[in-house]
Amino acid sequence: MNPSANGWITKLLRELSQNQNFLDQTEESFYSDLKESGFIYGNNKSIVVSFIDVQDLSDEEICKINLYIALYFAHYKSNSKLKFIDSITDFYKTIDVYKSSFLNSIFSDKISNSLLEKIIHKRIQIDDNILIKNFNYFLINALLYVDVLAYKKYLTSNLISTNYIKKLEASIESIVLDVLNSKLTKTKYDESLIRLFESSMRYQANDYITHEEAIANLISKHEKWYLFDIACMSTWSDKIIDEKEQLFLHQLGTKLILSQETINTSITSVNSFFTKYKDNIDLLSSRNIAKNFYDNSSKMVSKLVSRNKKRLQKELQQSKELMVLISQSTVRDLSREESKQLQEQLLDVIKTIPSLAIFMLPGGALLLPLFVKLIPKLLPSAFDDNRIEE
Repeated sequence: MNPSANGWITKLLRELSQNQNFLDQTEESFYSDLKESGFIYGNNKSIVVSFIDVQDLSDEEICKINLYIALYFAHYKSNSKLKFIDSITDFYKTIDVYKSSFLNSIFSDKISNSLLEKIIHKRIQIDDNILIKNFNYFLINALLYVDVLAYKKYLTSNLISTNYIKKLEASIESIVLDVLNSKLTKTKYDESLIRLFESSMRYQANDYITHEEAIANLISKHEKWYLFDIACMSTWSDKIIDEKEQLFLHQLGTKLILSQETINTSITSVNSFFTKYKDNIDLLSSRNIAKNFYDNSSKMVSKLVSRNKKRLQKELQQSKELMVLISQSTVRDLSREESKQLQEQLLDVIKTIPSLAIFMLPGGALLLPLFVKLIPKLLPSAFDDNRIEE
């Protein structure tokens, strides 16, 4: 099976139809297998079912297979009367965030395995640039399980609200920010990441949510398992879970009404996975993950802005209100209302430029502060009070 070539889903479906036993396991057991494969952590190192050989597959190809199987398992457990392929295609069509040029261009195709291959490819493959791929694996693909959770929700009523996804993302960001703040010793890069998260939350469509609100947003056991695992993964950014982080995780697990066994298993699982694969994950092979993550993110956004400079200039100059807001952001902190307005108008601009699709994906809002920081350089000098002519 070659997930980089046409026809891989047809072949995978044949494999799955001949090996249905994995569907009999509990949802908790399957979720545990997803963690062990690396899917939950955004770093796919094995396939979630044992009867498919990894062979020489890339992480990206393994990720495609794992995402498909996770959706397949969710559909089976839901007892939905909707056809599997139809339901996934309709699900992605329903999510407003994907109604940009990111996926919209392929939805004219007839519903088929081939169309689903294109959707999954687009969902995972953001850009060929290695910096973007590294960021993608570390953050965007770690949020792929949000797709699975939203798909579960969709199957119960044939509807999915983007508000559900936004609330889930806001909860994840809030908890990750709390994790970063819980470190006993913070490097300057930890501090940079904290500021980045805080800034990104100001650009969210929702109001900033508290720790308690983040937890209250989580209703299902799957949401709670997932958020706790993301929190565990976040503590591992410096390859050490110190005493304060341990205390934070146990308190978080208690608030999520997780059993002590689940809490301990999650902490052990993240330690085991990243210890095992630390030399095979680009961002983990660095001495300082926070430094690598922040630097790569900054370089990636800078390259995207540079690559699309002319198009961005043209789009920005058509919105005087947006240009004024960006200009103001260089000399003062925008109010929460202005920040939201800035985000909404920027996303409207981003939707017109396919290569900026990463900002539209789960987790993409985290990059908006870096994006906003670079935008003033594209504006005419009259709009930038702080510009120094070179």
